[in-house]
Amino acid sequence: MKRSLLALLVLVGSVLAPASAAAADGPPLRVPEATLDAAVGCTGDVAGSGHNPILLVAGTTLTPEVFAWNYAPALTALGRPFCTVALPDNGMADIQVAAEYVVHAIRTVSAAAGRDVDIVGHSQGGMIPRWALKYWPDTRSRVGDVIGLAPSNHGTVVAHAVCLPGCAPAFWQQRSGSAFLTALNSGAETWAGIDYTNVYTILDEVVAPNLDDYGSSSLHTGRGRISNVGLQEVCPAHVADHLTTGTTDGVAFALVVDALTHDGPADPARLPADVCTRLLMPGVDPVFLAVHEARMATVVATQVALYPHVPAEPELASYAR
Repeated sequence: MKRSLLALLVLVGSVLAPASAAAADGPPLRVPEATLDAAVGCTGDVAGSGHNPILLVAGTTLTPEVFAWNYAPALTALGRPFCTVALPDNGMADIQVAAEYVVHAIRTVSAAAGRDVDIVGHSQGGMIPRWALKYWPDTRSRVGDVIGLAPSNHGTVVAHAVCLPGCAPAFWQQRSGSAFLTALNSGAETWAGIDYTNVYTILDEVVAPNLDDYGSSSLHTGRGRISNVGLQEVCPAHVADHLTTGTTDGVAFALVVDALTHDGPADPARLPADVCTRLLMPGVDPVFLAVHEARMATVVATQVALYPHVPAEPELASYAR
């Protein structure tokens, strides 16, 4: 009888242990691993540089190619290894699916480096890591900084008008008050051990409102260390808009570097005295700037015009209900 009971306990334990481990890691990823692997690309010595690798995440409508003429050369010049993750369908599809790509990228890059990953994301790319951190708990011990450039942390009122006739799934989910954002921002917005820097501009025409540090981009709750920085607080006459904040702006880049090179989030008090004269970030060639911006605008316009519209927001995944 004792032997049978022991055998039963061993059997139960063998069944429950994997389930408990899976629960601690979050829900299983539905996207095939080969697809997730193909979406991640790295530059530099991720394992041996002595620095946290930086994971760059592009915004809605864009791909990692947007970083090729700005952050890629700038980070290379700083000697910082970096990786990119390509979100499916230019970030236009269900963000819950796209988040799986970010989860996999965090796990993969952190394992390759043997240390934390620092994330720099623009727009949706600044918000989506928070979905990964919320629902896949194992990622929290793998991330040092989350730096959002004009991040859509609380959505945008602009999407309400855009979605009246129907719109892309990611646009529905980034409407202020959406079921997706309600789930994301329920409870703590940040996690202990992670530093959060949120850079916003009052001239943001996409993620709005962002008139102060209680706008869409800013975070306030949870145990993470938080810095919400308005570009016009640093430089009152600054004219950065949504796209330039995440691609070319010199002041935004200075805040990124400050966050990456100090303990804690960015602190505007540490910025160089001449920061307001830096209209462009390092790595951006003024000669080709107009060409790059025109290409970026074409990609954005094409995605907005041609990506299939859906009549309603995607249903929340069971793990988020």
